[in-house]
Amino acid sequence: MSLAYAKEREDLAAAFQWTARLNMHEAVANHFSFSVEGGNKFLINPNQKHFSQIKSSDILILDIDEKEPFKLKNAPDPTAWGLHSSLHKHVPHAKCVMHVHPIYSTVLASLKDSYLKPIDQNTAIFFNRMIVDDNFGGLAFQDEGIRCAKYFSNPKIKTMIMGNHGLLILGNDIADAFNRMYYFERAAETYIKALQTKMPLRVLSNAIAEKTALEMEDYPDQSESHFNEIKNILLKEGSDFKK
Repeated sequence: MSLAYAKEREDLAAAFQWTARLNMHEAVANHFSFSVEGGNKFLINPNQKHFSQIKSSDILILDIDEKEPFKLKNAPDPTAWGLHSSLHKHVPHAKCVMHVHPIYSTVLASLKDSYLKPIDQNTAIFFNRMIVDDNFGGLAFQDEGIRCAKYFSNPKIKTMIMGNHGLLILGNDIADAFNRMYYFERAAETYIKALQTKMPLRVLSNAIAEKTALEMEDYPDQSESHFNEIKNILLKEGSDFKK
């Protein structure tokens, strides 16, 4: 059966399967979505399915203005709808949205100061490009999704530490969002392990941190190359993500 947005579905499925491989999944929770049809609809993972098992044909397509989403035959998870429909509806640059609870990002989200300090190249990527939400209000139903969307008025901001919760990433496409998610968790791991030494941190100057962030943004085709290699590995191993 031929499904609309085949490439986008395949890319999302590959992202789900690789996220499980990295142990950045959360049982059958957490969600990735991608805006289609000029922002009128979005693709998202099915309710209560493990990331490692998701295939292209499993991906749901939902109308952004659906009045009764939970009465649909393939109804989305309520928190998936609450967070992702709100972001796609209210944030123009939220083309791809990835929400996860990876361990180091979530540890960072649990600290009184959850801002990632620029102590190396990876942490510097997010200098002045992330925001911390200090107002956790429970599970991400509709009201919580609308509240979170208000933090993204600046298109430069594509990373949010959801205080006491986890990580929220926006991207221009699936590869861009996945790459940002991957590097934030790597950066958070470095930062948390540096804090565990209890030694003084060697924090970069604002000027060098900003210079590094700009250089990384201009680095050619890094997101695409990273994601294409992931798909190549999955295919060589016989993954069913394209089915």
